[in-house]
Amino acid sequence: MQTFYWGDWHRDVTMGEERAYRWDPAVSAIKRGMLFTEHHDAPVAMPSAMMIVFASVNRTSRSGAVIGPEQRISPYMALKSITASAAYQYFEENIKGTLKPGKLADFVILDKNPIEVDPATIKDIRVLQTIKEGDTVYRAARG
Repeated sequence: MQTFYWGDWHRDVTMGEERAYRWDPAVSAIKRGMLFTEHHDAPVAMPSAMMIVFASVNRTSRSGAVIGPEQRISPYMALKSITASAAYQYFEENIKGTLKPGKLADFVILDKNPIEVDPATIKDIRVLQTIKEGDTVYRAARG
């Protein structure tokens, strides 16, 4: 989410455009066969998985500028970075990160498919339900 919240500042004040555009270089990592995760800096920025995906896919700053257009990734890769790749980084890929028999059933039900919507609307996707180890731990209020 850093490109969204601090992209303009880094481009204009701390790094300059060239370095800011290579900040969080997800596409470069993919081209090199590297696994990576995207993240937030809670409590600096409030946790929001959909905002992480939005920022990784669009790389737009608060002003609407695109910070490093060549480093934008697909919604699928952004989702993978916060699920399967994150589980791998924590050495938990055998129990988390993907839905397979024998793994913990941790997942969310969303109101829209982040792979199919306009990328500019990903941040507006709502979590309808959260399932943790097979049990519902959150259900959005109707309406």
